[in-house]
Amino acid sequence: MAGGALATWAAWLAATPVAAAMRDGVWLYPIVETVHIAGFAVLVGAVAMFDLRVLGCARNLPVRGLGAHLLPWAVASLLLVVPAGLLMFATQPADFIDNPTFRLKLALIALAGVNALAFHLGVYRRVAAWDVATPAPAGAKAHAALSLLLWFGVIACGRLLAYT
Repeated sequence: MAGGALATWAAWLAATPVAAAMRDGVWLYPIVETVHIAGFAVLVGAVAMFDLRVLGCARNLPVRGLGAHLLPWAVASLLLVVPAGLLMFATQPADFIDNPTFRLKLALIALAGVNALAFHLGVYRRVAAWDVATPAPAGAKAHAALSLLLWFGVIACGRLLAYT
């Protein structure tokens, strides 16, 4: 494990009553994991539907309208995913910190966030020009394709965590 302060923090976190309850309870971890997966399915589902629209699927749907519909679902799902993920992390923080698959998952999530931010601050500002029936510009399609790849990688890392 890296650095002394990080190791100390991980030991403290693992010793908290919440972490102990997550580790020792029969039902708590599976319930939290189910909430995490359900929230993640909504998050990635919303992102994937928007990305597929930008890539050219269902061109009769307005991009702005679809985004306005899906964004609240994605944000609300984060309210499930993040706390549930933190609770699962608390059960064995040192092991997660040392796991390269976990670190890759976090890096891919960060990259997906940066990609989404760049999309919204960049090409999405001109969405009125390609909102309906007009193909999205290449830059928008590149962001959408990258988003799908990054989230696929996050899913793969999440599944691999059980085996690494």
